[in-house]
Amino acid sequence: MTKITTDEVKHVAHLARLAITEQEAEKFAEQLGSIITFAEQLNELDTDHVEPTTHVLEMKNIMREDKSTGGLPREEVLKNAPDHQDGQVKVPTILE
Repeated sequence: MTKITTDEVKHVAHLARLAITEQEAEKFAEQLGSIITFAEQLNELDTDHVEPTTHVLEMKNIMREDKSTGGLPREEVLKNAPDHQDGQVKVPTILE
């Protein structure tokens, strides 16, 4: 791959609505070039016999079983409400 130029960095920064200086453009061009060089090194690896994975670590479902359980008692919930009426939380009116 060709080297990333400062003009390309400035163009992408403009598209992203970022204001960067000339020194920052040079620094980012160098950093992006290093990243691309590293990625190109990965292309040299023989991965023909490597099974595709979606994650490097084996993942297990850590969520609980989806089953219905009882809620909090109404009296307990209403204790925390600043205002309540007829067993319901009372909130300020927002519609006329």
